[in-house]
Amino acid sequence: MRNNKDSLLSAICNKFKLKSDLAIGFVWLHYKLHETESCTIEQINQYFVDAHFSKYNSTRLKDALRKSKDIITEGTGYRPSRKLIETLDQEFNYLLQLSEEIICDEMILPLSLYSNTRGYIESLAKQVNASYENNIFDGCAVLMRRLMEILLIHTYEANGLSDEIVEEKGYKNLNVIIKDIIDKKRFNLQKQTTDSLNKIRELGNLSAHKIQYTTKKQYIDEVITEYRVIIEELLFRSNIKK
Repeated sequence: MRNNKDSLLSAICNKFKLKSDLAIGFVWLHYKLHETESCTIEQINQYFVDAHFSKYNSTRLKDALRKSKDIITEGTGYRPSRKLIETLDQEFNYLLQLSEEIICDEMILPLSLYSNTRGYIESLAKQVNASYENNIFDGCAVLMRRLMEILLIHTYEANGLSDEIVEEKGYKNLNVIIKDIIDKKRFNLQKQTTDSLNKIRELGNLSAHKIQYTTKKQYIDEVITEYRVIIEELLFRSNIKK
């Protein structure tokens, strides 16, 4: 769950005044931010620092947590009791709503490549990055294939050739589209691009359809540079970027 740390931290500081109560609130905060992970003394004190408070004396902090009925000790860590979770979840529910914002870095596709294109293209590019960064490699491979296919279709459309890839039930299979591009040397694409199209298609197909297949990070790492080249060229050949 990706929650707004700053908003939750501020809400806790507004609710609790005693340092011992703040520490308990920070244990709940850590639990929510890190998906049920227990919180150490050092991490609790970091929340005090983040909230612009002085650190809690470690011995006194341990004693306060030990005495609290709202805290469960797990080795060297602490987590909130079920009652505390239910109470604070309900109170801060308005801050715990999942956001539709896709939060990602730029490990596969740089922002400069897809920004100011089209909303659905930007969303897909962000999903490609986010899935990779969160170790969802099968999903990443499928999304990479999907974005490439969409841009190939737009390239046909931009060049007045959409009839070439349309059949009664919709667009032709991606394999057929790529074969048409290669055989007829469509769109004056770079050789590096045409050589890589089937790599991305096959990686996405295996991830989506082969039952016992699992995409590894290494498989995506091997094609990242080629994939960037494909997406960049297709964005221009489709006139989405000029």
